[in-house]
Formats: sequence, C-alpha cells, structure tokens
Amino acid sequence: MKSNKLAQIALLLWIATVAVFAWFFIRGNTTAGTDGRTAVVLQASERDLILSEMRGLLASTQGILEGANQGDMQRIAKAASSAGMAAAADVNPALMAKLPIEFKQLGLSVHSDMDEIAKAAESGKPVPELLKMASNTLTKCVGCHAAWQLKAAN
Repeated sequence: MKSNKLAQIALLLWIATVAVFAWFFIRGNTTAGTDGRTAVVLQASERDLILSEMRGLLASTQGILEGANQGDMQRIAKAASSAGMAAAADVNPALMAKLPIEFKQLGLSVHSDMDEIAKAAESGKPVPELLKMASNTLTKCVGCHAAWQLKAAN
C-alpha cells in the first residue's frame, strides 16, 4: 500500500516537472519589451551568441546576393550552406529553453531555408528563383526582428 502511494506521488511529481519544462520550452524567458516587442531575457553571453549568429546569417545573405550578382552558383551555395542547419546544431539546450517556441521555429526555419538555397544553387536553379528563395527567408528575418528583442538579464 505504501509503495503504491509512493509510486503515485512520484508519478505526479514527474508529470508536474514535465509540464513545467514544457511551459518554459514553449513560452521561454520573456517579458514586455521597451518598444512593443516581446523581450527575450538572456544572460549577456547568450545574447551575444544569438546576435553573432544573426550577423552570420546576414553575412551569408550578403554572400548569396553577391554570388547572384556575379552568377556564381558555387558562391551562393557556399554562403547559404554556411548558415544552414549545421550552424545551429551546437546550441546549448539551456539557451534553447529560454527562447519562445515561435522564436525557435523562425530561427530554425531560416537555417533550413539556407540549406534549401544551397541545394537549389548546387542543382543549377536560375538566379531569379534563388533570389526569390532568399527574399522569402529575409521576410522571416524581418518578422522576427519586428516581434522580438534580446534583453540581457541584470
């Protein structure tokens, strides 16, 4: 009888733990931003890491545009693949838990789009099609920056 009660308590604690983790995984560590956007609250080093990744995405986009301007499919593929899913593979799970689900979805979809642009360039898709793909990806970037700001925890 005692072991059955103990098992029930353990199960309830496990369910509560999973529910709390799921809540934070979906919601992230957010607060109201100073300009109407939602602020994602991170440690300064985590904020720096995400901003560095965003600068990498911007540099890759510039490389895609330059490659398109020169008609250089290899340059497009190289620039896009440098910002693909492999670039997001080593993110700390504790950091990922702090990011709201929508932020994670947008970020990962941008990395996935970069892989798709690289594949399209490697397969010889025409430049206008590659530029359309890049434009669609940039729309996600603009949407993310319009919705979120990164705030360093005090």
